[in-house]
Amino acid sequence: MPTIFTRLINRELPSHIVAEDEVFFAFLDIRPIRPGHTLVIPKQEVDQFFDMDDDTLTRVLRFAKPITHAILEVTGADRVGAVVAGFDVPHAHLHLIPADTMADLDFARAKPAEPDDLKRMAESIRRALSQ
Repeated sequence: MPTIFTRLINRELPSHIVAEDEVFFAFLDIRPIRPGHTLVIPKQEVDQFFDMDDDTLTRVLRFAKPITHAILEVTGADRVGAVVAGFDVPHAHLHLIPADTMADLDFARAKPAEPDDLKRMAESIRRALSQ
């Protein structure tokens, strides 16, 4: 049975897509820790992040790099924290979280976002990526 992330990739469920290529898919977390919280996933289902093959593992950071710059531009955060947790969905994923302090990376702060807010944020990040 496909993971919820695979269902997002296949457009079976809605998501707020930030970027995509033949190997990776990036979308906004619907329960962000902070606005702009983005998930980067491989399109191929791999349960644990560090079980990705070496090439994919290396390429995920290159794919994420311009997204982090766009998140910084749009949110005005000091940094983007990159977190590999991997407990909620059995599909490798990298959290990109805008942060000003370490406290901003606390998953206990996550709360559901309004769909319109997610739509506007995704549009802003995509616009920043296209510049």
